[in-house]
Amino acid sequence: MGRKKTKVLMLFSSPYNHPRGYEYKEEFADPDNMYTENDVYRALQANGYQVSLLGIHNNLELLMEEVREDRPDVIFNLMEVFNSSSYYEKNITAFIEMLGIPYTGATSDNIMISNNKGLGRKLFSFHRIKVPRFQVFYRKHKVWLPKRIKLPLIVKPLCEEASRGISQSSIVDSEEGLLERVSFIHDNMNMDAIAEEFLDGRELYVTVIGNKQLIVLPPRELKFGKLPDDSRIATYKAKWDDKYREKWGIKSVAAGKLADSVVIEINDVCKRAYRAMNMDSYIRFDIRLTTRGRVYIIEPNANPCIAKVDEVAQAALKKDISYNQLIDKIVRLALQRGAKGLK
Repeated sequence: MGRKKTKVLMLFSSPYNHPRGYEYKEEFADPDNMYTENDVYRALQANGYQVSLLGIHNNLELLMEEVREDRPDVIFNLMEVFNSSSYYEKNITAFIEMLGIPYTGATSDNIMISNNKGLGRKLFSFHRIKVPRFQVFYRKHKVWLPKRIKLPLIVKPLCEEASRGISQSSIVDSEEGLLERVSFIHDNMNMDAIAEEFLDGRELYVTVIGNKQLIVLPPRELKFGKLPDDSRIATYKAKWDDKYREKWGIKSVAAGKLADSVVIEINDVCKRAYRAMNMDSYIRFDIRLTTRGRVYIIEPNANPCIAKVDEVAQAALKKDISYNQLIDKIVRLALQRGAKGLK
């Protein structure tokens, strides 16, 4: 008699509420739609797991029904938005935690720290991990240029992901520009804002995966192509607009030559940041390697994109970890966490 297959519920965000048992064949077949979900689904099947699919838009009763009637051994959590809002990503994970089922990826605490740029920077500063000097500006409070912060600055929404709200207009070089951009985020996006010093240098993406034993994957690099030196930031267009990327020659590649001492420092900084966040799954850090060779954490990205074409999977391949092996590692980490007691 064969070993019983591990039951995996693959949970992901959907623009619509479909009934349980919906197979998403049409959506998965579209190369521009749900390609991450399709990649993960195929990898889970190839690894021998018994996989069920459940897309959620704004109805958690579907998840409750699934758990009651066909309780999985582990939930592969790909939820990024709920009811079209990324703000609730941490809440969905907290809900999964309350179900008492092992799940992949970051905990609700990890996601909260990752999504709140001010909170994350305060945590890293406490642990003496370099971050740009910054100031948070809450709505309906005074906005000013602190003397300890040097221009130019980048102004971002405090709690947003995927570079939403970040454009070339986010770079400001005067107090007037700061006030204008913060006002734009407060009034047009209805969000709090954070301003941080612009650091000139290379933009690197570094993935860390593991629990007690950590694996730091080889860094990826965002090449800014023909963009001027004072415009080299990962804007929303630079990340997601293919025509814009092609126009300016922006592309993501394996990082170019790095000195051995720099690689050692990158690995050390990212491991320390991982431990500071109390991670035990996987995360991608966006870092800046300054022209003076210093390593700064710009953003922690809990539950980053893990499609075959994205940074994490491409970095894993550079480490001779196949895509199927990567997905299996993520599931096994979730089961290990469940075995020692869910958070």
